[in-house]
Amino acid sequence: MWQPRSFRQLIWQISICAALVVVVLAVASGNYKHRPLLALLNSFFTESEQQPERENPSRRLSLLANGRPRLDPLPAAKEVWQCEVVVVGGSLGGVAAASQAMKSGAKTCLIELTPWFGGQISSQGVSAIDESDTMVKRNNFSNDWNSFKQLIKRQQIKLPAWAKQKQKLTVDDTNSCWVGRLCFPPKVGEQAARQLLNSAAKSAPGSRWGAGIAFKGAEFDATGRLITAIYGVRRIPRDRNYVPRGRLSEDLPSWYSWSSTNTYQKVPIRLEAPPGKRLIVIDATDTGELVAWARIPHRVGSESYTTTGEVNASLKDNPDCTQAFTFTFVLAIKNDYGISRAILSQHRPIFSEAEHRDHFDLIGFPMFDGRSFFKYRRIVSAKHNRRFEGNPSFGDMTVVNWFHGNNWNLMNPPLLMGELRLIQTGQYQNWLGGISTTALKHGEDRALLFSEWLMEVAKKANSQFPLAHLSGKDSPMGTLSGLSMMPYFREGRRIIGRKAYGQTNFMIREQDMRKDMSGGRNFQPTAIGVTHYDVDIQGCMYRNWVQPWEAQSAGTTEDKVKPVIIPLESLIPQGVDNLLIGGKAIAVTHIVNGVTRIHQGEWSVGAAAGATAGWILQQNNPKLTPTAIVPNKLMPKLHQHLRNQGLRFTWYQSR
Repeated sequence: MWQPRSFRQLIWQISICAALVVVVLAVASGNYKHRPLLALLNSFFTESEQQPERENPSRRLSLLANGRPRLDPLPAAKEVWQCEVVVVGGSLGGVAAASQAMKSGAKTCLIELTPWFGGQISSQGVSAIDESDTMVKRNNFSNDWNSFKQLIKRQQIKLPAWAKQKQKLTVDDTNSCWVGRLCFPPKVGEQAARQLLNSAAKSAPGSRWGAGIAFKGAEFDATGRLITAIYGVRRIPRDRNYVPRGRLSEDLPSWYSWSSTNTYQKVPIRLEAPPGKRLIVIDATDTGELVAWARIPHRVGSESYTTTGEVNASLKDNPDCTQAFTFTFVLAIKNDYGISRAILSQHRPIFSEAEHRDHFDLIGFPMFDGRSFFKYRRIVSAKHNRRFEGNPSFGDMTVVNWFHGNNWNLMNPPLLMGELRLIQTGQYQNWLGGISTTALKHGEDRALLFSEWLMEVAKKANSQFPLAHLSGKDSPMGTLSGLSMMPYFREGRRIIGRKAYGQTNFMIREQDMRKDMSGGRNFQPTAIGVTHYDVDIQGCMYRNWVQPWEAQSAGTTEDKVKPVIIPLESLIPQGVDNLLIGGKAIAVTHIVNGVTRIHQGEWSVGAAAGATAGWILQQNNPKLTPTAIVPNKLMPKLHQHLRNQGLRFTWYQSR
């Protein structure tokens, strides 16, 4: 049962309950003169900002004869990129997909919305690798993933001038956190991602990639089943010294717009297959942008028991209820004489500051000493001191991603736009990301206010360790605000797979991964990856305490979770024959996403998608598509290719 967290909230709840009683009694008695009050309450509950930005209820969905959306406007392409594999989204999975496609010999193109490649480990600021303890103990990771982590560890770090760096440092010299075994500045994640792409491109001459490129839509053949081209728009900052503002809620429309602005020159691009070649596309965006725009069957939010048959599913489907998203930031042990805190104190959120602060809590962890909040995701340890004992040092930095802090899980409004909102905002014709800028603004508010709160708490906890919010060109996030360029998206749209393993609409379900449940299936015959973790659901709520229909009882620790075998079928969507999923948008339920969304899980999916695409192209069989691999009994050959590429799709038992 919900408990009020303050006297103000208690009074608010009593008032609302009283008003509801009046309305219910009035309606029950047939007295409808109170309908205006009912409408007012409903308006208050749903919040006016839930309405889509620039909504036009009169808009209609315009489709081509092949059933796919009609792009309008569609400027003539000023650049045409020719490639056999197109990866949409330079997320962590997207980088893995592009690198594996190139290593398989496929001429590959990769486009990424933000200035940085790497997603979770760079532009989203979650540069603290969180892995299953069981996988770590057994080293049940692929050679590919282990090699990438080693590449990160070898990266040189350039600290800000105030840190007074006296010698060359690598990640290995400054790595000391306790969320996992590898933490580093987000810029290092970007460096490592680019180095990996450069190395992989040696096996696929002519491959190319570009940051600052927004996905705008696709071209399909007459049947609507084959993608023949991808459209994007590249933005080129007019100022050589341009630094992203770190306010995505304000920047998103201009990032996606076809039109040039005072800030950016825009270049429309088209990505297509070389003459006489085939095209395979991989959607590696964290929110499933291509899936949403092309209206490919998918699910969003939490599912009910009726929909999935999962024991811990909610009683009703709720497409609003995705996991919380988080704008991350970095705090440093640095005396800036209160300047950054004073700047943050001027921030004015949409909701009241008091309402945000009611959420903040270190939940019993000390700020600095021992197994502390600060050292949890410490990305720079200046003296390379211990993870669990003692205090940090001057110059140490931590990235903040905290459930009772900068997480934003209130669905007022929901982050991901559904079909109706996409129609009303005209995004099927002119794609603008498919996410709510109002929700993003709330997330930014929460993060900036939490940073200010933490500096207050730190001052009270230990005056020897003053904290500063790092922002500006040389900050770890590389933004003027100090917030991550993109939020950490834990969950996006998830495809519905084709008929497989006894399901008409395939999804990996809760019972497939729980040790203490019956009904699990063996996906090993078509496995392309493996992952493992807690069922970690950082669930949704509504601001007004309306039932969120979240899978609240589904979370559990990794000791109750079986190895999650990821089958090829989870990467193949319905209705499109040359598309694979290379990230979080695979065919899993809301509950299973709580396991597969982590760094290693996303990498495993992306790497397998890229390797599979490259292998298909190697076969020189124009009729071979991803969906034809299993019925044609080609999995043994694909498995051998995956092994040759250093990928893992089996779980090694301890000896």
